[in-house]
Amino acid sequence: MPGTFSQLNGHEQVVFGHDEASGLRCIIAIHSTVLGPALGGTRMYPYDSEEDALVDVLRLSRGMTYKSAVTGLDLGGGKAVIIGDPATDKTEALLRAYGRMIESLNGRYVTACDVGTYSADMGIIGRETRWATGSEVVEGGSGDSGVMTALGTYVGIKACAERVFDDASMAGRHVAIQGVGKVGRRLAEHLAEEGCKLTVADVNEDATADLADRLGADVVAVEDIHAVDADVFSPNAMGAVINDATIPRLQCRIVAGAANNQLADARHGQVLADAGVLYAPDYVINAGGVIQVGDELHPDGYSADRVRARVERIGERLAAVFVTAEREGLPTAEAADHVAEERMAAVGRLRSFHLPR
Repeated sequence: MPGTFSQLNGHEQVVFGHDEASGLRCIIAIHSTVLGPALGGTRMYPYDSEEDALVDVLRLSRGMTYKSAVTGLDLGGGKAVIIGDPATDKTEALLRAYGRMIESLNGRYVTACDVGTYSADMGIIGRETRWATGSEVVEGGSGDSGVMTALGTYVGIKACAERVFDDASMAGRHVAIQGVGKVGRRLAEHLAEEGCKLTVADVNEDATADLADRLGADVVAVEDIHAVDADVFSPNAMGAVINDATIPRLQCRIVAGAANNQLADARHGQVLADAGVLYAPDYVINAGGVIQVGDELHPDGYSADRVRARVERIGERLAAVFVTAEREGLPTAEAADHVAEERMAAVGRLRSFHLPR
């Protein structure tokens, strides 16, 4: 594996963890703690190599820094990956070993759910560390963060519709949803309730069949969902789905979904803009989950009402990004970066004032 610092992309700390007895192999990437402890989920996935895992965790952790900043949270950005198949390799021993690895970082990194991990897993990890959020309510956590991620994505799609169509209503609109797991399924339910036409795709045929039966959704192949003639293409699975191969096939006016790192390359934001497609920067629209689990760290304790109020403001934050993009002549993804960087620079400098603890 290359050992150059150029891979780290400004990260403060990257920790490789291994526990032979449990089979744990993990990487924890702390991108920034300028605004607060680095919060980010733990992804468990059977990566082909440690190099692939490192590339993924570095990209994801950087995105968390910008997500927390643009959302107005006093949190930094981090992410972790556990190399392994969650269906066959996940055990109590592995999760508890991972929890001890997190605890050794003394609160610099706070974890939560991500692909391949669930609220029940956070409860097990939390037996070994104070810094696990999003466990089940019975365990003292806030529960499944996918609920708020889906709500925020729905609110964000309506903000995009307001921008493009001068009408936030989704009644009669057509949305093509890629991925109907923890978030995509709930997003489909929100949209269907408003009278939206749905086309869905997922590798899990049972999941798409369920939505076809309950919501009347059309089902297409995963490889064709981005090419559906719809008002909105909503990626809610893995990243890099907006790329040189898929962009020419898009037939939508809006790309807005909860998947992380939707743009395969930064330049694709400009390509979308040139094609007249409005892109909702992923880390702005999908911030509902981090708002929820981040609230568990609030000095006054968790508040479901406060979380919902903040998630419902995601549309306002997207609208502000769109205004910045238009004013500065930037693609929306770059405009979102500017908004986040301005807050990190303005608020982060206050850390130079020493406060006694």
